[in-house]
Amino acid sequence: MAKEYQINHQVLYYEGDITNQMTMAMLLNVLVLASEGQSRFLGVGHEVLGQDDLGWVVTSYSIDVVRMPKVDENITITTEGTSYNRFFAFRKFWINDQAGNRIVQVQSIWVMINEKTRKLVSIPTEIVAAYESEAVKRIPRLPKPTTLTEITKQKRYQVRYSDIDFNGHVNNAHYLEWVADTLPLTFLATHTPEHIDIRFENEVRYGEMIDSHLQLIKNEEQTISRHEIKDGETVSANAEIKWRSTEKG
Repeated sequence: MAKEYQINHQVLYYEGDITNQMTMAMLLNVLVLASEGQSRFLGVGHEVLGQDDLGWVVTSYSIDVVRMPKVDENITITTEGTSYNRFFAFRKFWINDQAGNRIVQVQSIWVMINEKTRKLVSIPTEIVAAYESEAVKRIPRLPKPTTLTEITKQKRYQVRYSDIDFNGHVNNAHYLEWVADTLPLTFLATHTPEHIDIRFENEVRYGEMIDSHLQLIKNEEQTISRHEIKDGETVSANAEIKWRSTEKG
């Protein structure tokens, strides 16, 4: 059975937005904080993998949200690497509030790359053995975000030095910042995410210009935003978010 790892975290003011809730980007950051903590605890952290130029990269998340954590709230993040095959690893996360209620549940798929060549490599069995993950032929597939059929709004960004993390690529949380930034302030102030699917396709690099495209679908039955991050004609990431209105009445 896969080993579980748990961290406690108090949501800080800079992790929240104007609604006093943790942002989607910061949610990804605390998930990675937990997974990195487990890897270090098991003796297979980045400082060990880096000796062989290896590093973990997330390819997709599927996130179910009962409610987002709130500023100043104490939460517990638990994670486990449940299964793997030659090239992919499956990891779960869940977040509980102080009363033990599960408020967020996450599934994710990871790959290992050579950080110098940026190429996919097979996952060393001696590394993944530390997590006591199950070896399987196929890992679960996560939902693929729906392709945009039209563009409601778009914004352009330049990849900054501060967007790059210790793996040498854009921190995944910044993709969700680019995603959220295309949505109107009035929308974000009156809606909260209910389900998030995000898939990372191709890396973007320092100094490049990227475009964030939005398609917002809002009717009596559902509110969905679809997103696409493009580097020229190349899709770098896409996402689909189901929203719940927080307006009363």
